[in-house]
Amino acid sequence: MTRRTKIVATIGPATESPEALERAILAGANVVRLNLSHGHVDEHIEALARVRAVAERLDLPIGVLADLPGPKVRSGQFPDGGVELTAGTFVHLRPGEGASDNGTIWVEYETLLDDIDIGDRVLIGDGSICMRVENMTSTYAEAIIETGGRTQGRPGVHLPSERLSLTTPTAEDLVLAEKMVAAGVEFLAVSFVRHADDVAKVRQVVGTQVGLVAKIETASAIANLGGILQVSDAIMVARGDLGIDCPLEDVPHLQKSIIRQCVEYGTPVITATQVLESMITAPSPTRAEVTDIANAVFDGTDALMLSGETAVGHDPALTIETMGKIAERAEAEASYRQWAARLGRIQRQRWDSLHDRITAAVTHAASEAAVDIGATAILCCTNTGRTARAMARFRPEMELVALSPHQRTVNSLSLSWGVGPFKVDDFGSEMVSVAVATALEHGLVQPGDNALVLAGTGDRDSTTSANAMRVVTVR
Repeated sequence: MTRRTKIVATIGPATESPEALERAILAGANVVRLNLSHGHVDEHIEALARVRAVAERLDLPIGVLADLPGPKVRSGQFPDGGVELTAGTFVHLRPGEGASDNGTIWVEYETLLDDIDIGDRVLIGDGSICMRVENMTSTYAEAIIETGGRTQGRPGVHLPSERLSLTTPTAEDLVLAEKMVAAGVEFLAVSFVRHADDVAKVRQVVGTQVGLVAKIETASAIANLGGILQVSDAIMVARGDLGIDCPLEDVPHLQKSIIRQCVEYGTPVITATQVLESMITAPSPTRAEVTDIANAVFDGTDALMLSGETAVGHDPALTIETMGKIAERAEAEASYRQWAARLGRIQRQRWDSLHDRITAAVTHAASEAAVDIGATAILCCTNTGRTARAMARFRPEMELVALSPHQRTVNSLSLSWGVGPFKVDDFGSEMVSVAVATALEHGLVQPGDNALVLAGTGDRDSTTSANAMRVVTVR
């Protein structure tokens, strides 16, 4: 493959038909996201079936990510046409259900008055409307509007996350998780994660058959990122809510820090929110969006995610193609060899278990050996995908190929940077020859090329992973 950074595309009305899905996948989408915050679960299961049918017809590995809603605090309904909330005016925030206006905003959260205090910021919708609590009574909180604007419908209400009594996952999340795993998705995204236990609760329900993506969108998640990384299969930098819960000026620095830690752990990371927002309606992106994508690639993100751009945008395929071109151009400037050398030093300091040290040692050796012998490709034979993901963190310049007899593993590797996944028959005793023959068949290597073959053994809970490396000259 040419582009190494993967693209996650959210499907919605603009991409729900088989024809639109096909155009999106051919344009370069690697993973399809189902946003469970909208629509009924049966509609998402039907959408999953359409994705599978299109991917099978195109013979392309496509992962599917189901994004759980998580706890969402909403306001009471504003009048039709909306209302203007004017900066400098006061508004009462009341817990319960009722009709909101520019004097009283009902918040459908019964412990509202217990969970906020004087001085707290409360934001409406995407955070463009901001107010600060000035006074508390037994029935309402009085807040001054600092940044005004027009609002309508039932927008979300953002409260300080560290004191919310709402928990993640919700009971609804767990029900949806079970249904989507039974339907066959590769990933579940857990919203508003604050602690490792939030991810562990979902794991207890769905087991190890699906990858869990922790969405980092709260200050608490930033503080507990190390523990969250230990229990997650992937991370999403959810910049929308992260920019509400944390100072907006901190978001670029938090993004870089999260991505760096994910790469060090060998955990795939997705950069999300407003990546190509202007292309929901416009035929080309802003210069700032182009720079944002390039910087995310330079940071080392595994994947970039499109939300409304492909769910309701006017030309999802064009948006995906545009993102692909920008990412590919940025990759040409990235210094991945220095990256790999730096990771080699870090892993000796941070990887403690025998399981981790074996994986780290073999993949580190492979990253250096591939350069020394001028390898055309690194071929990872894997049952669970762990070998390929561990290799991907070194960002090798040559082809990185994953071969597995399990379709779920193949699909799940569509999220990992640079990995070209292929399904093969059972390896048997001919693992190396099967790997080389498959790479040759797909034009990834040619006779006379040198290739490295890595073999991974065991499952998720095994004490070994990538534990064998062989150099092969293709015949």
